[in-house]
Amino acid sequence: MNEYIFVEGGMIGTDRHVIGRGLRQMLPIICLLLAVPGLAQPDRQWVLEKSTLTYHVSHPLHDTDGISHAARGKVVCHAGQCDVLIAAPVKSFDSGDSNRDLHMLQATHGAQFPLVSVRIRLPEADFGSSTILCDLEIEFAGQTVPYRQVPFQQVTEGIYTRISGTIPATLADFKIPPPSLFTVPVKNEMPVLVETTWRPI
Repeated sequence: MNEYIFVEGGMIGTDRHVIGRGLRQMLPIICLLLAVPGLAQPDRQWVLEKSTLTYHVSHPLHDTDGISHAARGKVVCHAGQCDVLIAAPVKSFDSGDSNRDLHMLQATHGAQFPLVSVRIRLPEADFGSSTILCDLEIEFAGQTVPYRQVPFQQVTEGIYTRISGTIPATLADFKIPPPSLFTVPVKNEMPVLVETTWRPI
C-alpha cells in the first residue's frame, strides 16, 4: 500500500518512483524561483499563495479559455527594487477538452519548454499604488517577449495582497501557428488574465 505525505498545494506518494516523478515535475519551477536576483539578502519577500492564469483564444464558432491554478511565485525586494517571478507548467492549463490541450502542448513545444514564466522588475514604492504599471517579460514556447506598461490592479486585505491584470499577448508574439477549425484559424489575440494572491514571508 502506498503512503502519502502532504506538501503545500497537495500530496505526493512516499513511493520512491512517485516522489521522483513529482520532483522532476517541480524541479524547473524550483530552479527558476531560486534564480530570482537578490535572494541572498532580501529586505522583504512575498510568496504566491494562490493563482489563476487564464489564456483566451477566439474563433468565429466559439471561444476557448485555458486555466491553470498550478503557478508558483515569489517577490524579492532589495535596495528599493523588487523582482517578481511567476511560473506554471504549460501542461497544467485545462481548456475542458483534452484533445485541444494536447494540440496546444504540441504547438507550443511543451515537451521542450515545459514552463511559462512571467518576470517583472519594478520599484518597491509602486506597491503602494492601487494600479501598478509593469514592464514584464514572458518566456513561453521557446520565446522571450517583453510587454511594456501593462496595468495591474492591487488590493490589500490583512496580510494578503491581490494583484490582477491582463497581458495583451498574441500567438504571433510566440511564433505559434494559429490552430484552425473547418479551415478557419483562430484570431491572433491571446490575452492572458493573471489573478494572484500574495502573502509575506
